[in-house]
Amino acid sequence: ADAGYKTPTPIQAAAIPAILEGRDVLGNAQTGTGKTAAFALPIIHRLHHHPAPRSGKSGAGPILPRALLLVPTRELAAQIGESFAAYGKHAGLSYTTIFGGVSQFHQVRALHRGVDVLIATPGRLEDLMQQRLVTLSAISVLVLDEADRMLDMGFIRPIQRITAALPRPRQTLLFSATMPREIMHLADALLQNPVKV
Repeated sequence: ADAGYKTPTPIQAAAIPAILEGRDVLGNAQTGTGKTAAFALPIIHRLHHHPAPRSGKSGAGPILPRALLLVPTRELAAQIGESFAAYGKHAGLSYTTIFGGVSQFHQVRALHRGVDVLIATPGRLEDLMQQRLVTLSAISVLVLDEADRMLDMGFIRPIQRITAALPRPRQTLLFSATMPREIMHLADALLQNPVKV
């Protein structure tokens, strides 16, 4: 309501119920169709209604990220971060963006404070994983947004390495403007009986 949304777009109407049910989703959507809200709203709802796991032996450490969004560019990461902050304003959740081209200092500090939602470009995330500065053991939902652009930018191997390090079972949501053969192969490898939108 705060964002002025009254009627869902077609992709929101089709994807939100499936995501709320815990289904994997393969979404074919152009930019500007309301795709971010289609995955952000049900993720915020889910995380808000389930307590966050904490790190540390006593379980008293910072919260661990439960949702991971992989995106191709820092601009898209920042845009999706702003959307999560707006949509989740009343949910009491925390978000951070991880991308290259800037110092990792503030990004690592945010991770150490604890975040619910991690929005990342594959290159910087893989770099932080190699440095053992990010913990992905509590991820329960993975989103790959603009998957075709990530493949065009050469991120297929980092994506495969990142997803191999994530826990299973998990919910996986893959959105792409186009569906070339490489995207279909990636979807087959990552998604379990997906709803196609």
